[in-house]
Amino acid sequence: MGTDDEEGFIDDGEGPVREITLSSFYIDETTVTNFQFSEFVKATGYITEAERFGWSFVFIGLLTEKDKEKDFQVAAQTPWWCAFAGAKWNQPEGADSQITERMNHPVVHVSWNDAMAYCKWSDKRLPTEAEWEYAARGGLVQKKFPWGDDLMQDNVHHCNIWQGKFPDYNSMEDGYFGTAQAKSFAPNNFGLYNTSGNVWEWCNDWFSAAFHKNGAAFNPEGPATGQAKVMRGGSFLCHHSYCNRYRVAARSKNTPDSSCSNIGFRCAKSK
Repeated sequence: MGTDDEEGFIDDGEGPVREITLSSFYIDETTVTNFQFSEFVKATGYITEAERFGWSFVFIGLLTEKDKEKDFQVAAQTPWWCAFAGAKWNQPEGADSQITERMNHPVVHVSWNDAMAYCKWSDKRLPTEAEWEYAARGGLVQKKFPWGDDLMQDNVHHCNIWQGKFPDYNSMEDGYFGTAQAKSFAPNNFGLYNTSGNVWEWCNDWFSAAFHKNGAAFNPEGPATGQAKVMRGGSFLCHHSYCNRYRVAARSKNTPDSSCSNIGFRCAKSK
């Protein structure tokens, strides 16, 4: 687990490389889709945190020109993110958007708390960070990506990330500007889809850049408390110049109540 690659982010705690032992577990082949999440909402009447807040973060490039004229706040350090009123899981770009043609795409605008509620309903759980990385690697040891060390093989794209110059121009060489279908591109050797790119995936663990250095080597679960939860896998907004975190060992974090256009989750279950 982990990496000492020079491309890694030391401050994220990607290293050191260490040997981890895990008990057997199940994990879903895809992230939870809009269709699956809609079944959960129909069955329970669940209201997501974005709905309760009345807004969620939307990548500004996904907004129509008309929507860009609306009044919204932009994040100071990341002006491509806007706090957009009405954005939620079934209206990802606000009130004028819908998911009718995206039912097989990953659900987004779901917080860690929302993901936990879905897991409870489905009798599953979020994977630990160690489980996620093991599954994402697909049996390949210390490779950068689920398919090997080269981002492209035989001039073929293997994941949905940003091509071009972020955040101004996306050439969409991989075929997508926003999310791709949850089951797109070739799966890894374990049969999992999109463990690199597309949407960030919530893990169960609290984030720490250092805890794991002296943590458990058997079924590690991260620190007992924290301020933010681990996210893995990168998203359609990742680019080598900006967020080179679509590598398997890369890590990120967000507060448990956060939601935006590029965060989803996949479920796991103990065997």
